[in-house]
Amino acid sequence: MSPPQTPSLPKSDPEIEAKLRRLVERFYQIGRQDPVLGPLFEAAITDWDEHITIVADFWSRSLLGTDRYRGNVFGSHLRLPVEPAHFDLWLTVFRQAAAEILPPLLAEQAVAKAVHMTNSISVGLFPYRDAQGKPTRKPPF
Repeated sequence: MSPPQTPSLPKSDPEIEAKLRRLVERFYQIGRQDPVLGPLFEAAITDWDEHITIVADFWSRSLLGTDRYRGNVFGSHLRLPVEPAHFDLWLTVFRQAAAEILPPLLAEQAVAKAVHMTNSISVGLFPYRDAQGKPTRKPPF
């Protein structure tokens, strides 16, 4: 038996594009108020309008298959002072923003992509485990 097919979204839909931008804006609105994520965002992002456009383009590419985003998500996070715990906080904020802004099916798809993305980035940034089994960037030898 085949897995259920996820309905595809139209590649160009101004209403969905606007919602994706509002999702990104809401995500950062919530995240900037968070005592852990807020300082990280404020230190890393200098031009908020430009950053929100880039991230909205990323989500447009991820969910709609548009070609506006041509960046490197992993590379853009490589130099940030993130820790493994940041990813759980990020997902919590993203889930909240997606639930508030997106229709349920689109929110579900966005969260699934976000979970996959954060897992991939986390494993890439923290490929080792320390003596206590915690993820680390440093090899155990």
